[in-house]
Amino acid sequence: MADVLQRDPDQDLTRANPRSEAATLHLGDRVADKALHRIVVVGGGAAGLELVTRLGDRLGRKSRASITLVESARTHLWKPLLHAVAAGSIDPGEYEVNYLAQAHWHGFRYHFGEMIGLDRTSKEVHLAATFDDEGRQITPPRAVGYDTLVIAIGSVTNDFGTPGVAEYAIPLETPAQAERFNRRLVNACLRAQTQPGPVRPGQLHVAVVGAGATGTELAAELHRTTREVVAYGLDHIDPERDIRVVLIEAAPRILPGLPERISDATRRLLDQIGVKVRTGARVKEVTPEGVTLTDSSFIASELVVWAAGVKAPEVLGRLDGLENNRINQLVVKPTLQTTRDPAIFAIGDCAACPRPGASTAVPPRAQAAHQEAAHMVRQIERRLSGQRLQPYKYRDFGSLVSLGRWSTVGNLMGFLYGRGIFVAGLFARVMYLSLRIMHEGALGGTSRALLAFVARALTRRTGPPVKLH
Repeated sequence: MADVLQRDPDQDLTRANPRSEAATLHLGDRVADKALHRIVVVGGGAAGLELVTRLGDRLGRKSRASITLVESARTHLWKPLLHAVAAGSIDPGEYEVNYLAQAHWHGFRYHFGEMIGLDRTSKEVHLAATFDDEGRQITPPRAVGYDTLVIAIGSVTNDFGTPGVAEYAIPLETPAQAERFNRRLVNACLRAQTQPGPVRPGQLHVAVVGAGATGTELAAELHRTTREVVAYGLDHIDPERDIRVVLIEAAPRILPGLPERISDATRRLLDQIGVKVRTGARVKEVTPEGVTLTDSSFIASELVVWAAGVKAPEVLGRLDGLENNRINQLVVKPTLQTTRDPAIFAIGDCAACPRPGASTAVPPRAQAAHQEAAHMVRQIERRLSGQRLQPYKYRDFGSLVSLGRWSTVGNLMGFLYGRGIFVAGLFARVMYLSLRIMHEGALGGTSRALLAFVARALTRRTGPPVKLH
């Protein structure tokens, strides 16, 4: 199933006499040798940033290739942490990676901007202009040339056209959205504390639509953090009477994509801590006062988070004829090459990658992004040397769901005679934390990741356990 590199456009992967070309191209305040093979990675999420960091270390620093990251944000935050940012459990500034600094340390270039188009004939990625909060232009519209392009722009929330979602619900796609919800939550508590009358029904209720991993973890975290916010002198609010977290899921059970044993264990924990769970419930409309279900029932809630389903960004449907599936992902071969252009690859949530022997594609999970990034490093090195590309094979190592301080549950695959084992409690919690450390280690080294972990643990002892602003 592996594809052999074709002469066009792959024949010129290694130029005949790269050092003899004196022409140079200025990019900002740095200079790039035109003779070097140009590798451009669009998207600085888990997959894209791990890939460009490894490529920079292996190829960029040794002048074997020119490595460029295109990203519309300034900093990177590991996406599984977004629910903790929204709940106020962590300060995102302690976990963010600055792209400009990462590029400087690891031998790649960083272009600040959003991809808005692609010209496959001239091999250029088109970027939109960027502006600051005052409307002043930061960077102009421009094009970035490539010889090999890797698209890793992740996914966005799918609201399925539900009325009111865009106006009254907050998705959790970016750190900015997570922080926005947290500010809205704290403001709602302050408003309830200072208003003359009692707390209105639904005023401090939170409806989380979508009981996948993000929604379920957020619901558990919110149950704790809302009470910790109130404990800081907001005595006008009765947490048991005025605060409620409702988790809404259209499927018959929560965590429908995970094994049923994990779903059942998580449901029991949520019931114990007082999170209200509604399964088999489809949302008809979101209003300023709450959520209306298709059975005409109404859930009063002035705070709504939408975490029900994902799709690929709309720009992927405008990339010069590349093939997309029904949720706009780029369709790729087992080699991770797009079906209509062997010089363009896609990884992470934005790629529809086949699984041999399975009816579904590789799931949009952090472990898949990590595996694909590691595979792409080897693919690109083989591509540069003109070798046959190898197919990517997804390995499911299991899933873990963190319910904050309450518990962590999950399954680990292949640990016992090739079979999965159910894990919970402290061991599962340690395994969950190790995943984040592994990601940080892939970006900056294991020792640096462990040092950051210890530093954050010490810092948390000097301030409130929840974000209050």
